[in-house]
Amino acid sequence: MAPSPVPAPGLPAGPPTGQSPGHASGHTSGAGTAFPRATRPAELPSVHGALLCVALPALAVCAEHGQLTGEGPEGVYEAGRRLLSRCVLRVAGREPVALQGRMAASDRAVFLGALRVPGDTGPDPALTVERVRSADGTERITLRSAATRPLRLPVEVALGTDLADLGTVASGRAGPELAASVHGTGLRWTGDGRSVAVTADPPPMDSLAAAGVLRWEAELAPGATFTLRLRVRGESAARPAAPTGAGSGRPGGHLLAEARAEGDDPRPGELLRASVDDLRALLQRDPARPADVYLAAGAPWRCGPVTSEALWAARMALPLGTRLAATTLRALGRTQIPGGGAESGRLQGPLRDAGPHLPPRCTGVEATLAFPAVLAEARRWGLPSADLEELLPVAERCLHWLRRTADRNGFVPDPGPAGPWRAETQAHAHRAALLGADLLDDCGRPGGDALRDGARALRERFRREFWLDDPAGGRPAVARAQDGRTWSRLGGWAAHLLDTGLVGGGRYAPGLLGRAETEQVARLLGAPALDSGWGLRSLGTKEPGHNPFGHRAGAVRVHETAVAVAGLAAAGHEKEAASLLRGLLDAAEAFAHRLPEMYAGEQRTTGGRPVPHPAACRPAAVAATGAVQALLALAGIRPDAPGRSVAVHPLASAPLGAIRLSGLVVAGEAFAVRVGRLGLGMVEEAAEGLQLGV
Repeated sequence: MAPSPVPAPGLPAGPPTGQSPGHASGHTSGAGTAFPRATRPAELPSVHGALLCVALPALAVCAEHGQLTGEGPEGVYEAGRRLLSRCVLRVAGREPVALQGRMAASDRAVFLGALRVPGDTGPDPALTVERVRSADGTERITLRSAATRPLRLPVEVALGTDLADLGTVASGRAGPELAASVHGTGLRWTGDGRSVAVTADPPPMDSLAAAGVLRWEAELAPGATFTLRLRVRGESAARPAAPTGAGSGRPGGHLLAEARAEGDDPRPGELLRASVDDLRALLQRDPARPADVYLAAGAPWRCGPVTSEALWAARMALPLGTRLAATTLRALGRTQIPGGGAESGRLQGPLRDAGPHLPPRCTGVEATLAFPAVLAEARRWGLPSADLEELLPVAERCLHWLRRTADRNGFVPDPGPAGPWRAETQAHAHRAALLGADLLDDCGRPGGDALRDGARALRERFRREFWLDDPAGGRPAVARAQDGRTWSRLGGWAAHLLDTGLVGGGRYAPGLLGRAETEQVARLLGAPALDSGWGLRSLGTKEPGHNPFGHRAGAVRVHETAVAVAGLAAAGHEKEAASLLRGLLDAAEAFAHRLPEMYAGEQRTTGGRPVPHPAACRPAAVAATGAVQALLALAGIRPDAPGRSVAVHPLASAPLGAIRLSGLVVAGEAFAVRVGRLGLGMVEEAAEGLQLGV
């Protein structure tokens, strides 16, 4: 059994104990592997109400009032280590009255408070307090006086830290605060071979190490301001060098284009802006090869090594450029199992919970099947030939593994003895075979015909053995056992049956289902049992075991909803696609346009709001890129950069009215498209020589 990728130091790949929804079980899958289930569920502290400033490897978890009190996961972190747990401001011995806390960007939050000053007799506060905190703990505190007389006010900041790692904090096992010492213009703490310092500008008048307090005397004339700046610096753990980005100052900012949306409905523009901002905040380097950047699964709980989700996110982000796909593919390619054994060619990955009815699924199998498909689609979007040549051998080994692993029925089983056949896995295998065959043919490599023959056999067998007839029109089975038993639970997983992928000429590859079955799946996805009004439920309300908070048992998963929107739009089922897209937009608005990876699949009601999931990451890579994919379905962009063409197939119903999408990238150049209120698309900007396809 091949070893699992090791998390980067201090970056938890999942919950600290047990197994929370959607997180890895910690076991690597391989041939003969049993399917362990967690026996003790983790109660992760909810961060939904917190403001998360993210610029990995830096992270700040803040309450809306702006004070860092040391409660729960509050604090400033670097590479998964809490550098600062407490930062409490007092002016004239009192804490400001909290008025507002908001995100100014993915890596920065602003907090406003107010105070009545000594001697005031009326109810109006004469002093406002603004705090601007960044992900790395840098903070600017500004006092602004509206008093009619000069003020002289004592200001103090109480600081503390335990230098605990994030997993320990999440499990509630963080130790007591460390003792401070005076250090330069601030304080310093040392423990467990690590140290952190907080420096202040201007220097404090008093530094009280025993109490962890810095003090100033603020003198403010009428209308004047007093500003102090705090800087947090970890002195033992070197921050990984970040690739520079154009104008962003964040890791790999140049990997993602500045996509924009404008039109009759302002929400797509807000969602696209926030999603791209979050994606840039989630970028991190591969510790093995710092030149390769990929997306962390989500903050704060899932900032570990590269995962299959990073690959799905890179695929959905292809309209923002192909460089992220190339670096993610390189990072994942290094997990490929070498040698000539049965598992050679498969990518490594842990098992993940698959809901109440099926054993955990292997994310390594998922990544192996996704690798050649993502590489093939990245080529259609304009992946440079040098990247293609480097990555093609890895894709070939993935495809060889696929051909060896597919059993005599043509199905790809789960790892282990008599592992079940999952419908979702067969959809991934079918897409990998067809897009892989297209890729091999275009690159002059052998094996394309055999892959197409295998895909054809898989289609025929799938329609016979996975389609369950019933008086309502039938449904696909979620899985089949090798002894013939079926699992018929209907859920959002069925959206993957409509996701076929792009091949040459801007066409979609054939799907596993025939036309009649595709129409029935579209009806099922659009029915109230699955469409919650806020997005697609992972398990229908009428299915046994439905739980609106179950990540595979009823919660809304943004990635799955985006796959459904894109798949339904491509198959011509605009009504169902538009309904899910509107629900996703409405949910995004309720979440201030920062979508979590999942939220409760409660039925939408008049005046209601989507209910947060207590263990969801927010921001999350597949949620942010899912928003990009869902919005791009409005225009239906189908590129073929090697063929020097691009086609647009917008939704004819124009469900959001007129919209213009710009700042995209096709064939390495800027791309913009406009869709009018009548559903007609027009390319406004494209690479020179790129022809409009059909």
